[in-house]
Amino acid sequence: MSILPIVTYNDPVLRQKAAALTENTPELQQLIDNMFETMYNGQGVGLAAPQIGESVRLFVIDADPFTQDEEGEENFGPMVFINPEFTPVGDFKTATDEGCLSIPGVRESVSRPETIQVKWLDRDFKPQEQTFSGWVSRVIQHEYDHIEGVLFIDYLGSFRRRLLRSRLTLVETGEVDAGYPIRPKTETAAKQA
Repeated sequence: MSILPIVTYNDPVLRQKAAALTENTPELQQLIDNMFETMYNGQGVGLAAPQIGESVRLFVIDADPFTQDEEGEENFGPMVFINPEFTPVGDFKTATDEGCLSIPGVRESVSRPETIQVKWLDRDFKPQEQTFSGWVSRVIQHEYDHIEGVLFIDYLGSFRRRLLRSRLTLVETGEVDAGYPIRPKTETAAKQA
């Protein structure tokens, strides 16, 4: 397994709607293993393929660090979501601080549906369907946004985004110490030139 550099804020791959995966391959299985290794190395609880530069509808999660000590929260362990779809269940939303491995050092409050119904293919391309609430629901929604080209800061008002502008510029240019390998937008642009 390999630890991959995480693409940071404002890289074009983070703004693309990712393509569906159509077949299970050894390369896909290696990508999944590498994504888990990368996520754990960054002390994250979720990682979407666009965050490592792959614009495909895939993300991995392990929300247990959030749920293991929370009363009423279920532990699911490591999970793989391929071509997921979700719908909110009910109208209840909760606001909680979120962060993102692609935007190190930035945390902001985001309101999301408390409960969602999810359909997806698991690691073996077997169809799954389940209802999730609490932390796991939040992590799934955050990672799902990544495969839709959405970042958690998009939920913030224009005033909050203006206040974050200088910090986001430092992330974009790689002038932050994330504590894990990152690939700033400037490196992506240099590779494309």
